[in-house]
This record gives sequence, C-alpha cells and structure tokens, in this order.
Amino acid sequence: MHRDPLIQAIAKYAARHPEEIEVTERFRAFIRDHEDCFLRSQLSGHVTGSAWIVNAPGDSVLLTHHRKLDIWVQPGGHADGDPDILAVALKEATEETGLDPLEPVGEDIFDLDIHSIPARGEIPEHFHYDVRFAIRHEGEGEFTVTEESHDLAWVPLESLGDYTDEASMHRMARKWQTM
Repeated sequence: MHRDPLIQAIAKYAARHPEEIEVTERFRAFIRDHEDCFLRSQLSGHVTGSAWIVNAPGDSVLLTHHRKLDIWVQPGGHADGDPDILAVALKEATEETGLDPLEPVGEDIFDLDIHSIPARGEIPEHFHYDVRFAIRHEGEGEFTVTEESHDLAWVPLESLGDYTDEASMHRMARKWQTM
C-alpha cells in the first residue's frame, strides 16, 4: 500500500520522540483512515512535506515569509499525490528557494506538525499534516524569491525569535541543535 512507507517512518519517529505520542498517533490515524491523504482534494486535511534548510555550518536556517499565511516558516508544500514525502520536501524547497545543491541530512523524519490552514475562497479550513526533513545547503546561500513568498532570509538560529514565535519552528531549532 502506498501509505505504508510513511506509516513506518512515523513509527520510527515516534520511537525517537515518545513525548510527541499525541501527534504521531493522530498522524498515523489520519493516514490509515484516508487513502487520499496525499491529495489536496481531501478537504479535511492532507499530507504536506517541508524542509528545515540549514547552511553548511548548520548555524542558520532559511525561512520563507509565506505569501498566503503572512508568517515566517520553512519552505514546503503539497504532496499532490506523491507518497514520497522526502522527494516532495526537496522539490518544494528547490522550487521555492532556487537553492542548489540541497541534500537531506538523513532519510528519517526530522519533525511532524499538524496545523490548521484558514479557509480561502472555495477551500474550507483544513489541516496540513506536515512531514519535515532536515536539509543542508552546501552552496553559497544565494536564493531566489518566488511568487510563493514575500521574502526569504537566512536566519541565525539564535535570532529565530526575531522572525517567529511559532512553537513548531522553535521545536525544530531545539531538535537541530541537539543533533
């Protein structure tokens, strides 16, 4: 079944992060209960993939000032039917930043987050079941701002609070600093 690899990856994540049992159980239940979990047409919610992109030394993260949500977050987007969420995260990161090269720090899930997306036009309020991967950029750090965002910025980890108070962003910073 196309959902099994993600369910197994979440089980592995849950074993590393037992303190996140509520999120991991909710994630697994959603994926098990919705065969169409990778499609935007699943209006209650859908799986998305995103990238915690760090620079070569690992002391700064690339954030996007999201155009629709008007907040600073990591790049990412919809799976659009692709169950390979690491590939989705890499594709979205490349499309949204223009960075090359981008390399996964590992194939394991870095973070999981479930967050509400407000209604917009004909699309009702729904949830993003966001699977996040740690990605490293070994290049010069030159990015391209696209129509997805107002801006992009390399943010030193110690300055993350100047850009966002989103709990999940600070959780990822803590995870990164303990890797």
